[in-house]
Amino acid sequence: MTVQSKLATTLCTCKDFQHPWTDSCVNATAGLLLSATPYCLRVYSMVYVLSLVMRHKIPTLDDLRKTVQGILQSTAFLVTNSYGFIMFNCLLRYLMGHYTVYTAAFLPTFLASLMAIVVERPQRRPLLALYVANVATESLWNMAVARGWAKSIPNGQVLIFGASISTLLYLYRLGLHNTTCKDSLFGILRIFVGKTEEGDAKGKEVKFDDSVPATSTAQRTSRPPVSLSTINGWVQLYSRFIGKLKGKHESCTHKCGCLSYAVMGGLKPLLGGIGIQVALKLVMNFKKVIQNKLDWKQTILNKKTLNLGLFLGSFSFLYKSVSCGLRHSFNRDDPRFAIPAGLIGSLSFFYYPDTTVALYVMWKTLQIVYNLGIKEKKVPEVPGFTILLYAFCTAVLFHSGIMEAKTLRPSYYRFLQAISGQRLNKFNLVPMDAFGLNTFAQTEEVLKAYKLTDRTSLPQCSLASW
Repeated sequence: MTVQSKLATTLCTCKDFQHPWTDSCVNATAGLLLSATPYCLRVYSMVYVLSLVMRHKIPTLDDLRKTVQGILQSTAFLVTNSYGFIMFNCLLRYLMGHYTVYTAAFLPTFLASLMAIVVERPQRRPLLALYVANVATESLWNMAVARGWAKSIPNGQVLIFGASISTLLYLYRLGLHNTTCKDSLFGILRIFVGKTEEGDAKGKEVKFDDSVPATSTAQRTSRPPVSLSTINGWVQLYSRFIGKLKGKHESCTHKCGCLSYAVMGGLKPLLGGIGIQVALKLVMNFKKVIQNKLDWKQTILNKKTLNLGLFLGSFSFLYKSVSCGLRHSFNRDDPRFAIPAGLIGSLSFFYYPDTTVALYVMWKTLQIVYNLGIKEKKVPEVPGFTILLYAFCTAVLFHSGIMEAKTLRPSYYRFLQAISGQRLNKFNLVPMDAFGLNTFAQTEEVLKAYKLTDRTSLPQCSLASW
């Protein structure tokens, strides 16, 4: 990809670029507002109703009132983000008299996102910021690869997941998840690594200070520690690992033997993961199941159905095995054992190398560590950081979808097409080739691949001038 000067401009008007069906920028903005509202209302109705059902209790009148209020407020947020793009795009074109590579998509979306995110409830803003940061990270990496600034790393998802999950598990073993690092993600971790691996279960505050040596959760025995500076020390380490793995070390808090603890710990997630995969496939093919037209062998009885279960089961088994092995070998417990155990356990991600999962865990880890750093006064708190992160990442996604379509995740491209009222595939992108991003050819290829090439009809609620 050849990128021209950042100072390159195009004199294309906003009418020629994004609303050729109407001469009025006000009509274009109003049309997008009207067309986006029903779709956004459907999306958030499903989200909030599902959230209400997941509580497993009969909702009260107050619950229903809050649910309706949340649906309307979140719908207003997403609609504002949608029509705000057209509004600020037209306004910037009017003020500047031309487009640059920044004002064609990035800057108007950034301004629209700032306006939209303040409409949403404050408690939902971090979740939205993390979601768009996840997708935007992938787009930014794809842009860097397209420009030749970076090269794709085979199984890079495993590296990201391993580094992130090891950090979370270390915090979990320190007990900080009960005090300064409270997050729902630790509840999910507890399912796979168990309560017995939980550090400081009583919730006593633990300072995040590397200068304080890690303490044991059980009294050390009289045997001297192993020295790894000699060959004899490595032999002793190996002997203790093999000889005692079938038993239970004093520092292990689980009730059964270490071997059965690790095996049973891996078996439950294995069966659970397979069950989830089967259930999802049955739900997605519900119509075929009812009509008795489902190809069970191709859809259910295949190797892919095992992937999630193998990942979850292997992760739990490896983490617990290594943790117990280290306790046996070094004759003590140490929160830092979570790091090698987490790294080795993350090798199971080869069974399920999902980029979305890896990036989500990475961003959640960064959020938790950043908040911990603020509480421990190790890093400064940036006012409005969540709002700025959301606006920046959303601007990256709109820029990617409009200017560099091949770098955007397919599901998010279809989402942009939906909230735009089927307008995204009707933009005239030929003038945007002035910026050297090969915009028109990229978009044509993507539209053809996603079967979105129809441009004959007007978009929804076009408010056309003719």
